[in-house]
Amino acid sequence: MALIYSFSAQTGEVSGNLSYEISYKIVEVKNDLLHTGKGEYELSLEADSIHHYVRKAAHMTEYFLLAIAVAFPLFVYRIRGIWLVIVAGIVCVGFAGFDEYHQSFVANRGPSIKDVGIDSIGAFLGIMLVQFFCWSTLHNPDSPRKRKNKRRR
Repeated sequence: MALIYSFSAQTGEVSGNLSYEISYKIVEVKNDLLHTGKGEYELSLEADSIHHYVRKAAHMTEYFLLAIAVAFPLFVYRIRGIWLVIVAGIVCVGFAGFDEYHQSFVANRGPSIKDVGIDSIGAFLGIMLVQFFCWSTLHNPDSPRKRKNKRRR
């Protein structure tokens, strides 16, 4: 949460430059891997074209990781199923709303309901990953606990 809050505290210019640098690095690596031989101007145009998507993917990734950090301990403390989705979802979506409100006080930034929706998608995917991973681990027929129960029979 502190990391997300610190990213949100960056001015619009600083945040935009950071995500543009990442966009440029992506197209630069793609250019090197595929040997397309694009020049600096072409790379900057391509970076501009993906810049918006890189920013939104960063939003989703932040909240995906937050949801894992919130949902996993809840699962361990036996909050599972729909209750895990509800509780972890409220925490993550609530923080997304708070984060957007916080951005309204930062220069060249503003709140966006659309960003809360994008954040929520990332959070939901993280919660579902925790649900699936933990469920599959507990219900693994080859787990030591299951093998122990089979030997007792």
